Amino acid sequence: MPKNSMSKAAAARIQSATAKANGGAVPKGSFAARAQSAASQSGSTPPSNGPSKTGNPSGGGRGNNPPKSK
Repeated sequence: MPKNSMSKAAAARIQSATAKANGGAVPKGSFAARAQSAASQSGSTPPSNGPSKTGNPSGGGRGNNPPKSK
């Protein structure tokens, strides 16, 4: 595991300790919040059926609107 990655288990421990110290709340932007964010981003890949990165509409040039009736 690279030095700069955060495991989900470690982030959970940090977040738990922070929540216990703050009456159940984890402040936005705190170290615990940033650790949780880093753990969720490490090794993540977009889903295979995710949005298109080309900017073109899907389905052979069609938009999201149904075809006009004749």
